[in-house]
Amino acid sequence: MEQRFSGNIMRKAKDPSAPRPALGEIGINQFAPYLMNRIAARWNANMAEALKAHDMTTTKMRALAILSLSSSVTINELSVYTVIEQSTMSRTLDSLEEQGLIRRQPRPEDMRIRDVSITEQGRIAFDRVWPTMYELFQQLFDGVEEEEYRAFISTLHRILRNVRKHDI
Repeated sequence: MEQRFSGNIMRKAKDPSAPRPALGEIGINQFAPYLMNRIAARWNANMAEALKAHDMTTTKMRALAILSLSSSVTINELSVYTVIEQSTMSRTLDSLEEQGLIRRQPRPEDMRIRDVSITEQGRIAFDRVWPTMYELFQQLFDGVEEEEYRAFISTLHRILRNVRKHDI
């Protein structure tokens, strides 16, 4: 299964009709989108399993994580930051609000927009899961040096700009 493409995977063809390398030539394990999906799926599965001990779901954890970093955000912004569909986010926020972990308030200047913020109880709940998140993060990057990590993050930001649909 592991094949190595001897050409330049990232080449920009000057001639648009020039043949592109086949996936089989590049090799699935050299194709970054495949690796990113595998890593994200494994991270999410590990996180979901670890969060069970805290009676927390991944969607709730993501919402609380973002809200712990900001004074308030809209539901749309929260959906983008957490990579969760707005309908799922709305249901998640219903549950978090019932638990007293977040509050939603309409904006005085536009009652259609609701600002979401974390409560003190929500902060405490997130602070309980953060050590687990950080431990899984450290496992994920075991053996990666700080300089490599910073270069990786820089590359991810460039890729995110290439695929971004939102300004955030």
